[in-house]
Amino acid sequence: MTPRDLSHPATTDKPALICLSHLRWDFVTQRPQHLMDRFARDYRVLFWEEAIPTTHHLPYLEFHAFHGTTVQAVRPRIPDRWSPQDQAAGLVGLFDQMLALNGIVRPVLWLYTPMMWPVVQHVDAAAVVYDCMDELASFRFAPPALAGLEAALMASADLVTTGGWSLWEARRNDHANIHAFPSSVETGHFATARTGLAEPDDQAGLPGPRLGWYGVIDERVDLDLIAGLAAARPDWSVVMIGPVVKIDPASLPQAPNLHWLGQKSYDQLPAYLAGWDVALMPFAMNEATRYISPTKTPEYLAAGCPVVSTPVRDVVRQYGHLHAVRIADGPAAFVAACADALADAPADTCTEADAVLARQSWDLTQARMAALLDRAVDRRRRPAVP
Repeated sequence: MTPRDLSHPATTDKPALICLSHLRWDFVTQRPQHLMDRFARDYRVLFWEEAIPTTHHLPYLEFHAFHGTTVQAVRPRIPDRWSPQDQAAGLVGLFDQMLALNGIVRPVLWLYTPMMWPVVQHVDAAAVVYDCMDELASFRFAPPALAGLEAALMASADLVTTGGWSLWEARRNDHANIHAFPSSVETGHFATARTGLAEPDDQAGLPGPRLGWYGVIDERVDLDLIAGLAAARPDWSVVMIGPVVKIDPASLPQAPNLHWLGQKSYDQLPAYLAGWDVALMPFAMNEATRYISPTKTPEYLAAGCPVVSTPVRDVVRQYGHLHAVRIADGPAAFVAACADALADAPADTCTEADAVLARQSWDLTQARMAALLDRAVDRRRRPAVP
């Protein structure tokens, strides 16, 4: 992994950057963490998270610092006995308090969820950015107010970016300054999986061949497909890594060769990948996956693993031409594609994919986003033209 520059940014004319996210900083390492870590080289970055209920009678703020980053997470705590209206007003007050405590004036507001727009819409911002990572309205338990708040945020944003090409195509007419930034990769970090890393204890004893997945396990994962794969090939070990979210853990299929290893840290992932013969992307084909651009696709390839995926549109578009990536629609085709991938030589998997990944680093993606952000801030600085 590219070493992080953990020094605080030098004094510049850049405003503070406040990222508002529905994902907690220390949950799983995804797009927000990759980008904000890099923006923190030049900006002071605060990461505002979803509120946490408290039994205390007054609202308050928690500031969390984490090892390996200068980004500071801010967790608002709101009394659980308050009405929804009082809680909403309390969040606005806490946000203003955070600005005052940190001496922040006219920050960049970078939002990952429209649900936080009411908290900051009153702020005099240097620029408003909506990084539309997913089609959140299609996710299970999406709030009814989300669609209306997203329309309001899009109308106020200076810059809109999307997490993939399909999402950009669906939104391209909704904003005059919208750009696609598909998932990128820290190639050096995942390429260590090719160097013979020692495998973790909970995987080392599993018989091969091993076929693995890591990521959030929710309604986007086709559990029936996983169960069918394990049943069709009891001689294969199927490894599933990640937190279970929004679904009942009791609903996870069970089999002697199906191994649920739980959540692992970002730093641990290459060691698990080192022991996989095939990397799996068994996404369910539903509304929640219609516009996704999975970060794990380039990460799997960087680790030297052949990939078998269901026909997710952005995966087919970006990676379907690669020899290392097989697209399979249906249980029988998925099992056959895994068998085909197991027959591949590692060199066939890596060479072509490496050339594609060379153009997809998070450093390049963040640099392009930073240039767009600079232009957005500059436009707000200019006096209005009559």
